[in-house]
Amino acid sequence: MLKRLLPFVAILLVYESFRSIADHLNTHVNYSFMPHADKFIFGNLPVYSLQNWLWQGHTSWYDFVFYAPYLLHFVLPIFLALVIWKNRPQYYWRFVSTFLVVSYLGFITFLVFPAAPPWMASNAHIIAPIHRISSNVWFSLGLSDFPSFYSRISPNPVAAMPSLHAAWSTLFCLFVFKLFGKKWGMVSLIYPALIYVGTVYQGEHYAIDILAGIAYALFAYWLTPKILKFISTIWNKNFKSKSTSSTKSAAK
Repeated sequence: MLKRLLPFVAILLVYESFRSIADHLNTHVNYSFMPHADKFIFGNLPVYSLQNWLWQGHTSWYDFVFYAPYLLHFVLPIFLALVIWKNRPQYYWRFVSTFLVVSYLGFITFLVFPAAPPWMASNAHIIAPIHRISSNVWFSLGLSDFPSFYSRISPNPVAAMPSLHAAWSTLFCLFVFKLFGKKWGMVSLIYPALIYVGTVYQGEHYAIDILAGIAYALFAYWLTPKILKFISTIWNKNFKSKSTSSTKSAAK
């Protein structure tokens, strides 16, 4: 288990380290593209519509329901990796490689295009005021200084486009459908649904961030088998052929 899992976790931690420095390498944060895109697609910012509909001025039970999957961003993919390792081992490396591909594609985007989330744009008066509901969730749990805590657990606040929460949850669902059938696949839809709606409602992402995250997930799901096939071809061509030649030479 450790032989299979540790490389996956280690490379994810490297990605997290890279993500944390991306905003220092490019400080030109974009505040306007995302709200303009949301208005163009939906006619208004979905975060306004969702908060007008759901936010009661205080933390409600469904705020915790929406926020819980957000906190399980790393936990659920690692859990599914273990399940696949035990039950569908032939798909394990494809699964973890797909998550790594989408993560590093996201890092490149964060580096090239730092994007402010809705709560930051609201604080900067770029968009009309919204409520950062995740702060209230943490306050209800006894953490009064959420911004300081958030700066520790999410060191790059402008890694909003694409939403990797949306990308990872989409991949999670795709692999459950593929490997465990329609029944479990339908159950797994709960996870991305809560992420898509919850992250917009709570002011963490624009809807365009979610759509971009889904697109990145689909692209990585399509691209990764081709990358693995290419690597396998190169490996067989350069290493197995040398091994065969060495064996023949030794036989002679």
